[in-house]
Amino acid sequence: MTLDIEHLRTWIGQTARVDDVVTPVPLHALTATLDRDDPPLAADDSLPPCWHWLYFLPIHRQSEIGPDGHPKRGGFLPPVPLPRRMWAGSQLQFKAPLRVGQAVARSSRIADVRMKEGRTGPLVFVNVDHEIRADGELAIVERHDIVYRDNPKPGDPVPALQAAPADAEWTREIVPDDVLLFRYSALTFNGHRIHYDRKYVTEVEGYPGLIVHGPLIATLLLDLLRRQLPEATVKSFSFRAVQPIFDIAPFTVCGRREDAETVKLWARTPSGHLAMEAMAQLH
Repeated sequence: MTLDIEHLRTWIGQTARVDDVVTPVPLHALTATLDRDDPPLAADDSLPPCWHWLYFLPIHRQSEIGPDGHPKRGGFLPPVPLPRRMWAGSQLQFKAPLRVGQAVARSSRIADVRMKEGRTGPLVFVNVDHEIRADGELAIVERHDIVYRDNPKPGDPVPALQAAPADAEWTREIVPDDVLLFRYSALTFNGHRIHYDRKYVTEVEGYPGLIVHGPLIATLLLDLLRRQLPEATVKSFSFRAVQPIFDIAPFTVCGRREDAETVKLWARTPSGHLAMEAMAQLH
């Protein structure tokens, strides 16, 4: 495999735009998937934070799909030749609410492509900046961090595990069964087979079970905040994936208030290790 980082860096500055409409059915479906009892969102109701991930979906023809269920490499994102791709984190600012019925547009730009040598081989990081406008007004600014890596090889060093914080103020146990993962994949039109194809994820990619989507974990962290502070308005949110969570055992979403405007959130694996860490700033 040849990894020409200078060629991949020519994608920096590449742009794309997607237009959509905030329709209510995906919102009702995510409400049900998260097991909430909220009344249905109606016209002009505002979306919870990060529910915009239900829109601007990557709609590719079937002939354009690669063997892992992702679109084939190239196009807007650079054609990184490493087999594993992961949503490593995001940083979001919420400038104005998105509302049911609005016309929305997302403008995207490749901000950076860089490589570093990890313990098990090269890692390629791609940063994508998004700006989302609703009826022409800037509503959300988001940086999306993607990391590409090689499949593990026998003898590779095992990554060190980090203990999750033990001082949670709020916790909720999540049972990540294959129905939950399938429903979220369907809602986000995510064909990546690691989330629903057990034979593929265990035999081809070598994981012990189906992988819980990073953005689903982030959404569950924000959902915990909403359950505990239903009147709070999130001004900004950032999260970083630390290690994967699999569907083979329940995991826990946790949180605590740091001060009047800051909430720390994290996901804890069944073994007590940190899987995702996040921070929300409130108005």
